[in-house]
Amino acid sequence: MGKLQVSSNPFIERDGSMVRLDLIHPSFYLGGDPVEIARCLLGKILYTRVDGRPTAGRIAETEAYCGPEDRASHAWGNRRTSRTQTMFMAGGHAYVYRCYGIHDLFNVVTGPEGIPHAVLIRAVEPLEGQAEMASRRGLIEGHEGIGRGPGGLTRALGIDRSANGVCLHQLESPVQLCEGLGHVEESDIAATPRIGVDYAGEWALRPWRFYLVHSRSVSGRKRPGR
Repeated sequence: MGKLQVSSNPFIERDGSMVRLDLIHPSFYLGGDPVEIARCLLGKILYTRVDGRPTAGRIAETEAYCGPEDRASHAWGNRRTSRTQTMFMAGGHAYVYRCYGIHDLFNVVTGPEGIPHAVLIRAVEPLEGQAEMASRRGLIEGHEGIGRGPGGLTRALGIDRSANGVCLHQLESPVQLCEGLGHVEESDIAATPRIGVDYAGEWALRPWRFYLVHSRSVSGRKRPGR
């Protein structure tokens, strides 16, 4: 993977014009409810610059993790290790960890410093640098799976563990979270239990996974029972 570089004002191309993106205000991340933040992140834009090449995706799927009570959280019971210490930072930082020794997964730390809440980003819809994103995934441009899955989206956007601890709301950051280009209606959002956390007992049943119902980028189970 290339080198994540210091960014600047983020722009994307829309209908032949360059549109400036607004960084999400720091106060957004400091709310006490990571479940609500996970829902509100749908439609926001995740922006990166790797080796001088900007890429961006509209967030289409998220999962909330509410440590220290949440048995599905890495920080359940306030476990503070070399891996989880980033989760104890103030909201608005990136928590990136390696899963199964293969995939680097991107999370947004939320809440006040010392409270290890986080939101896993599970899917994005490509917006900027789509050819580059496709190439990184080994897929053709326009393939609906380019930003699908938490491991797939990080590869597409060039995010790796070097982004762990990066502040997401500063102009000099190589990874940034920006406001979306339009409003997401409540009717566009579905909620289900999280994926792959059966070990967490009753916490696995909490409907803390959110996705855009019309998105083709959504991973895993979309509509249980349908």
